[in-house]
Amino acid sequence: MTKVQLEELREVIHPAGKLESRAEHWAGRLYMRSLSLRVTRLMLGTRVSPNQITTVMVFAGVLSGVALVVPGLGGAVLSVLFMQLYLLLDCVDGEVARWRRQFSPLGVYLDRLGAYLADAAVMVGMGIRAAELGLNLYLVAGLAAAIGVLLLKSSSDLVHVARSDSGMQKATDQSVVPRSSGLARVRRLTSAVGLHRLVNGIECTILLLVTAIVDLTLGDLTTTKIATVTVMAIVWLLVPAHIVSIVASSRLK
Repeated sequence: MTKVQLEELREVIHPAGKLESRAEHWAGRLYMRSLSLRVTRLMLGTRVSPNQITTVMVFAGVLSGVALVVPGLGGAVLSVLFMQLYLLLDCVDGEVARWRRQFSPLGVYLDRLGAYLADAAVMVGMGIRAAELGLNLYLVAGLAAAIGVLLLKSSSDLVHVARSDSGMQKATDQSVVPRSSGLARVRRLTSAVGLHRLVNGIECTILLLVTAIVDLTLGDLTTTKIATVTVMAIVWLLVPAHIVSIVASSRLK
């Protein structure tokens, strides 16, 4: 098979507006799409299907949370590496699918499942890590953060379910803006601050790597424990705010 030229591949797998859309993670725009482009070109010379890539992606996301159980800096580094692998494969599976035109509901399902499991696993792993493998409030905080993250993701996906069941088309990026000008301003402000990013597995694993480095200096897990409680608090501030934002937008209209 003749190797596809990068520019030819980019035109198909990174269509106009793809990298600028709300769905595209900042890490994808910054560096991962450049890397995934080259990995995708390699994958096109194999018989590996997009769904098989997505399946490996799901395991990588879960292992990112499991790695946090490993004490010390090593566990935090492993967690970041697994999460970066998750992000890479999350790019590659869709790119291979677009090039080969191999789309399926199963692929979409596995992709969404991976997002749920990866972020929840990181929150649980964070709680276990802060609890030092014991049963205390830090473990509870990690579990609470995981439940909150699942609620955040499911409340967004339920918009698509509600629209589909009502015979409506998929919601657009513009429809997420609240109809109230006041709520719209609050939404822009919170987006600018960026605290909501800490409940995402990618950013959270990076945060936990930083706390692990600080903990190594201090000789205890104080920084990780503070981060665990902080992330949990942010998650549960976002849950009701996110639901209000959905109801106040045009997504269900």
